[in-house]
Amino acid sequence: MTADSWRNLIEHIGLLYQEYRDKSTREEIETRRLQDSQTDPEETSPSEETPSEAEPTSTIENKAPPQINLLRNSNSRFNLWQDLPEVQNSGVLSILQPDEIKLQEAMFELVTSEASYYKSLNLLVSHFMENERLKKILHQSEAHILFSNVLDVMAVSERFLLDLEQRVEENIVISDVCDIVYQHTVNHFSVYITYVSNQTYQERAYKQLLQDKPAFWEVISQLELDPKCKGLSFSSFLILPFQRITRLKLLVQNILKKVEEKSDRESTALDAHKELETVVKACNEGVRKMSRTEQMISIQKKLEFKIKSVPIISHSRWLLKQGELQQMNGPKTSRTLRTKKLFREIYLFLFNDLLVICRQIPGDKYQVFDSAPRGLLRVEELEDQGQSLANVFILRLLENADDREASYMLKASSQSEMKRWMISLAPNRRTKFVSFTSRLVDCPQIQCVHPYVAQQPDELSLELADVLNILDKTDDGWIFGERLHDQERGWFPSSIGEEILNPKIRAQNLKECFRVHKSDDSQRRKLGSRNRQ
Repeated sequence: MTADSWRNLIEHIGLLYQEYRDKSTREEIETRRLQDSQTDPEETSPSEETPSEAEPTSTIENKAPPQINLLRNSNSRFNLWQDLPEVQNSGVLSILQPDEIKLQEAMFELVTSEASYYKSLNLLVSHFMENERLKKILHQSEAHILFSNVLDVMAVSERFLLDLEQRVEENIVISDVCDIVYQHTVNHFSVYITYVSNQTYQERAYKQLLQDKPAFWEVISQLELDPKCKGLSFSSFLILPFQRITRLKLLVQNILKKVEEKSDRESTALDAHKELETVVKACNEGVRKMSRTEQMISIQKKLEFKIKSVPIISHSRWLLKQGELQQMNGPKTSRTLRTKKLFREIYLFLFNDLLVICRQIPGDKYQVFDSAPRGLLRVEELEDQGQSLANVFILRLLENADDREASYMLKASSQSEMKRWMISLAPNRRTKFVSFTSRLVDCPQIQCVHPYVAQQPDELSLELADVLNILDKTDDGWIFGERLHDQERGWFPSSIGEEILNPKIRAQNLKECFRVHKSDDSQRRKLGSRNRQ
């Protein structure tokens, strides 16, 4: 492939990254839906079998390269690796095995999506950041917070894209791209951590500017209406780097699932994935750090200790869940009393390492009357004993603030709220279904078909096409799930997903994830061996 041919390809990337990402994930959802609905050939009845005279045609069709519709863009005549004129004219499609063609498409998608991403970044800089009217409105410090180190991010993307282009130009059949991903992640992708860590400041500054400077709102609104933006908002451009670094990890996972096992390409893909995971985790931690610190300071100001004071603010502590529950007064036999006499309100602040039990007092304050380390909490669901004791569970503090065991009978407002508290209070408690780490062959799974933004600390934000193991579910429409690609756990509404019904697809999803994370498993085994020694 000539350099001119490749430049022509980049110029014909018709989609901005936001569009590219949306189309790609929706294609993934539709592909999984189709696979999920397919009947196992072994289960096909004799009347549905293909007639013998049709067998030769089937054999020829099986050898044809698979049409993997990762992206269909009416504005571009280049959609897939196998759509490239050079590939079609070379005859290579009749030589390569179907699995190799799938791998080529996975590597090609990583390259073309980076081109689309660079196109969107360039628009953020040239159309918004460098707009003369906007420059006059924004103070230098405001512009710095709003755009952060986006120029560094774009420079890294350009360097990365040039190296990917060069690799594609070397041969029609792409040898590998994960080695390039690995090198750039190790040497250059730290700029993403800087940008994403600024996200909380960025969001706050943007909201403040919209509120305080009408001229800013006016200019941004006009710029968004430009046909170049294709109806996309300014904020969708600002969050591009975080979306890209996360998506890049998933694209490497997709390649990893398709390379030959125990090959050099598998080893390189595993290395690239491991480094990307490190960067993504650092980005997530950077986002959380500031908001967590502010939240802990706010909580500390609201607490008044009836017992011995516990220092709340700590760099290693963060809030997992907070909320009101009803505490039962007296022994279980008192359930014959009226409900309003049976329960009284208490308020819980649950941190990653500590539980604080309070009562709300005037002035938006909370009086702390008990506490315990989170590791010394035990929960037990109460058997159904009528309406007054519905959604009731027992919380045991093996060692409370007075260095003794204490027990509380607590009532939640709903079944889902009860289960959410029980799982948060005792995370090692067994859930209804299996987890990823159990390594069982099958368990219920769901794919996300509507994005979801977490509203509470114990919830999980989900992107389109995320696949999760279902660990628990409630009758009132909530699911506790474990996302396969990173093992993050949390609650989300069941309405945002579709359950995967085909057991073979579920098994394949698990198998692929075990393979992606096997380097992590071997590392854990090594650590376990050292600890035993």
